[in-house]
Amino acid sequence: MGSNYDAQSNSNRNLKRAVSIEGFACLIALILFFGVLGYKMGLINAINTLLNTAYDLLMSTVFRIMAIAVVAGAIGSILTEFGVISLANKLLSPLMKPLYGLPGASVISVFTTYLSDNPAVLTLAEDRRFRRYFKKYQLPALTNLGTSFGMGLIVSIFMMGIPSYSGESFILPVLIGNIGAIIGSIVSVRLMLLHTKKIYGIDEEAEEFDGDDYDIVEFREVREGNIAERLMDAILEGGASGVKVGFAIIPGVLIICSIVMMLSNGPSETGIYTGGAYEGIGLFPWIGEKLSFIINPLFGFTSSAAISVPITALGAAGAAIGIAANMVKAGLAYAHDVAVFTAMCMCWSGYLSTHVAMMDGLNFRNLTGRAILSHTIGGIIAGIAANWIFKLVTIFM
Repeated sequence: MGSNYDAQSNSNRNLKRAVSIEGFACLIALILFFGVLGYKMGLINAINTLLNTAYDLLMSTVFRIMAIAVVAGAIGSILTEFGVISLANKLLSPLMKPLYGLPGASVISVFTTYLSDNPAVLTLAEDRRFRRYFKKYQLPALTNLGTSFGMGLIVSIFMMGIPSYSGESFILPVLIGNIGAIIGSIVSVRLMLLHTKKIYGIDEEAEEFDGDDYDIVEFREVREGNIAERLMDAILEGGASGVKVGFAIIPGVLIICSIVMMLSNGPSETGIYTGGAYEGIGLFPWIGEKLSFIINPLFGFTSSAAISVPITALGAAGAAIGIAANMVKAGLAYAHDVAVFTAMCMCWSGYLSTHVAMMDGLNFRNLTGRAILSHTIGGIIAGIAANWIFKLVTIFM
């Protein structure tokens, strides 16, 4: 009995041998990483820089993003509670079919992810009342659609609020960046649908309709109580969701952003390594210069080091916007760059770290690779679109 139980429990676990090639590969990778940093910076300096950068990011960037997330969460909750989002949904639903090839109800996933983060689309997809508006081939594309707008409000407000030492406003660049993200999202979703149509056809329903539930497009649920009570509940609950987002981004910002900054920046102003925050070996600028013949026409970055922002956005949008703020502060990025940063940070918004779980949650794990490929292309298109839209706008201003 005991052996049968053990066999059954082990069959439900993802087991690997205790000693395997992964252990040696991981050890070699860590030795190479710190070996290169140590050779260039000095090992003690490299470790001190890593810790000092993480600490400074926590104090100056993470808490700022958390504050913005709390305010944005409260605003988003108010807009949802008092029907503004439902009104926008009603107005924009007719655009979803011609633009995305999705039913009008899918616009709800745009708003929910824009006000929160990528996985918010899973909550909708779990609702059978929502799924019944979709054909089966359309449902996997919700991952691409939702991810394109994940953390959109937080990214936009943060980018608008970055102080510019040249005195320029970032409101217009951020709006252009949002347009670029929309264009990228259309490309991503359409590419995904081209593939899913071949697999599932266009007739199979995602969920059968039995007529028992209310129409979530025509009606909305509200909190109990009078207007003042609903307002306070919306503010507090929305703010609390912002705190959760703020805590959730800490690992990504501190780990990913610290490593990317060390691979992006150079030594201190004196030209030597001191172990201070934000020092590095300048790898990404070197790569950016080698690829400038491709990157400059596509994205038009001011500095070759700017490539570190979209690279970081692949894993964490919160970390990416933190790097963007530091680049503006250092005079390495301006309004044009902010437009491209906004488009790519929104459209990609850490999709490499969420797509697998989201496709698994939608029960389309077999399509994860295709979703990632489609979204990679969509994010690149978003940056290209923002680049050229900004250039066209500045010509006519």
